[in-house]
Amino acid sequence: MFAPRFVVSMLGALAAFAIATYFLTGSIASTAVQTLLCAVLIQVGYFLAVLFLVWKEARDRRKLSPGQLPADPTNDEKQTGKLSLRRLNRPPHFNS
Repeated sequence: MFAPRFVVSMLGALAAFAIATYFLTGSIASTAVQTLLCAVLIQVGYFLAVLFLVWKEARDRRKLSPGQLPADPTNDEKQTGKLSLRRLNRPPHFNS
């Protein structure tokens, strides 16, 4: 998960939620409370998703024996002169 993209998406979803809630309830106070609750739920979900990804990666690394650790892509590039696919699949910088 790419954090800046997530934050922008979350703010967009919260804005849409706030607009819809305001049109349904007509109350700014109720809209603010419900939007705040929605933001907290989104953050909890994001935290749990990141926690799951870290747990899954740690589990996969534990399954590998020390002799089977994946090769370091930077060493592969230096040794063979090939371009690593890992570098090509990285998300672009969020300012570009």
